[in-house]
Amino acid sequence: MVPTLVGSTFLVFLLVFLVPGDPVLALAGDKRLSESSIRAIREQYNLDDPFLVQYFKWLGNVLHGDFGYDFNNNSVTDLIASAFPYTMALALSAFCLKLVIGVLIGVWAGLREGRAPDKFNLFFTIFFLAVPGFIMAYLAQYVFGIKLHWLPISGVRQGFPIAFVMPALVLALETASPLARLTRTSLVDVMRADFIVTAQAKGASPGRVVWRHALRNAFLPVVTYLGLSLASLLGGSVLIETIFNLPGLGGTLSDAITLQQGPVVVGVSVFLLLFFLLSSLIVDLLYPLIDPRVRHA
Repeated sequence: MVPTLVGSTFLVFLLVFLVPGDPVLALAGDKRLSESSIRAIREQYNLDDPFLVQYFKWLGNVLHGDFGYDFNNNSVTDLIASAFPYTMALALSAFCLKLVIGVLIGVWAGLREGRAPDKFNLFFTIFFLAVPGFIMAYLAQYVFGIKLHWLPISGVRQGFPIAFVMPALVLALETASPLARLTRTSLVDVMRADFIVTAQAKGASPGRVVWRHALRNAFLPVVTYLGLSLASLLGGSVLIETIFNLPGLGGTLSDAITLQQGPVVVGVSVFLLLFFLLSSLIVDLLYPLIDPRVRHA
């Protein structure tokens, strides 16, 4: 985790450093800053230092829990803390919808291999993998927001859960396809295993074979995928939050890129990366509790 985190922060910091343009002049907009003001801002944020000096100064501050300040002197840590609840609400809502949609369709198709439900699963997977998320978002806004007036098309004025239904559903459909396919494939493989054939030969009922033996083993790779997908939903919500004008980490990151707020871009990116790595570690620690073979090994 540590080399991955350090190497990733270095790459993110390098990409922000290489972005063309002067962030100080971008901050001023159409106004003209005096030379003394420009020098003071550049000195305050170490912008005149070489790249490696800037990076190691920033890394030293991060190790003390300080993500720095944006060019408006707002704490990046405070910006992350204020935006994170909105992103977490969206990610958890999308995760629950994704879990229900993906697992149900995958189990339905896996138990009816080669028949209509299996073909529907294939169509569902290909369709939602092929259609970009922003297309689904705009279509959902047009149909459910503008035409039918069922749901708000942007913002969080209506509060949770109304304001999050449409973006969560779009994000869930965009990511449920791999889950449905993985569930179906895993269940089909388990249903062909020797212990399933043995249970059927002993006269176990179809329901007992499926619920007690097949699903329990088929869900092992699914649980691993789900554990990592929650962290992926946090980072993958950037485009959805921007389209639906949600004040989460995705919207904060998008605005920071537009305004060339380098400290915010690096801070939010590193926070999302750290969350993903911690989620991976938690999944690794919990997996022996799910699979006894790993625990005994």
